[in-house]
Amino acid sequence: MYAPLRHGRHRSIALRSALLDEFRANKARKWELRDIFGYIVEFSGDQHGSRFIQQKLETASTEEKQIVFDEIVPDNALQLIQDVFGNYVIQKLFEHGTQVQKTVLASTMEGHILPLSLQMYGCRVVQKAIECILPEQQGAFVRELEAHVLKCVKDANGNHVIQKLIERVPADRLQFVSTFRGNVYDLSTHPYGCRVLQRSLEHLPHEMTFPLMDELHKYVLNLAQDQFGNYVVQFVIEHGSATDKALVLNQMRGQILALARHKFASNVCEKALVFADVETRAHLIDEIMMPTADGVSPLVIMMKDQFANYVLQRALATAEGEQKDMLIAKVKPHIANMRRYSSAYSKHLVAVERLLNKQEAAVSGSPLHPQGAGRPVDPRQAHDSLTTIPEL
Repeated sequence: MYAPLRHGRHRSIALRSALLDEFRANKARKWELRDIFGYIVEFSGDQHGSRFIQQKLETASTEEKQIVFDEIVPDNALQLIQDVFGNYVIQKLFEHGTQVQKTVLASTMEGHILPLSLQMYGCRVVQKAIECILPEQQGAFVRELEAHVLKCVKDANGNHVIQKLIERVPADRLQFVSTFRGNVYDLSTHPYGCRVLQRSLEHLPHEMTFPLMDELHKYVLNLAQDQFGNYVVQFVIEHGSATDKALVLNQMRGQILALARHKFASNVCEKALVFADVETRAHLIDEIMMPTADGVSPLVIMMKDQFANYVLQRALATAEGEQKDMLIAKVKPHIANMRRYSSAYSKHLVAVERLLNKQEAAVSGSPLHPQGAGRPVDPRQAHDSLTTIPEL
């Protein structure tokens, strides 16, 4: 592997060419790509030069792109791929180059796919290459990584490459997915593994995901309460097959109050109320309306709880018909009593009461008269960013 370019302040200034110095200083001049031929590599490794080349490549002629390509490939490609500024130029070559250029450029990466995938800037180029190269060459990338898939999955950079392979490469070339078997719980509870598993469930055919789902069903309740695993369970509830969704929701029945009071599982409960079929949703809401064995109303517990109160709000929003009327009728007197005797739970009551007023107004057609301040900040929101996979 080639070492990436160094950008130490004093070192970079000392080594800068006169042309790059002029480029950085003379903003009035109308610079063209041909003005920097012979200096493409140096400009690619400079913040301003890299941006200039990126912009010009979008509209460059075939001849201009070939000159840029020839200055970079093969001798300087690996160096720029790993560079903080140079990697963007390489990505533009993949986007705007000819198919032959893309193939040759990707060939210079072959033999280095693993270290590039684990490198902060290299992983971005590997992802872009996967998007732009032909299936045969995608297969070559896969072959270099398949013995190291779990290492990549758990790496801050490598996991994005595995996700991209799952999204873009034909499933018959992704035999490495078999290494996920026996590791579903471990992957689901990992900050990067949970993302890769979701992409697998999203993009792979049933015959490849069935063993993974079969394994996942053994751990639903534990995963629902995990900082990262809860996102996998939510994904199945929202996007899974009717069979898988039913199996997950069935395990939650009889456990709703306990799950609703849990920081992470409460999110799963909300997702269940939104995406369950009408009959299952009704069962879940009935469960929170039935008194416990010692006669305590789950509704009171939920109104007082910092997490469960959000599940109650979701139940109020998703209940239908007579069940909605019954739920509202049961909640209202508890709110009045709690306001009368204690202010300790006022911040939880505000949003519940607000939603209750809204639901009543929707039924009666009367204007809303919400009491108190706006909805308090959801204490679970610190983890919401994991629900999406950021693109690098």
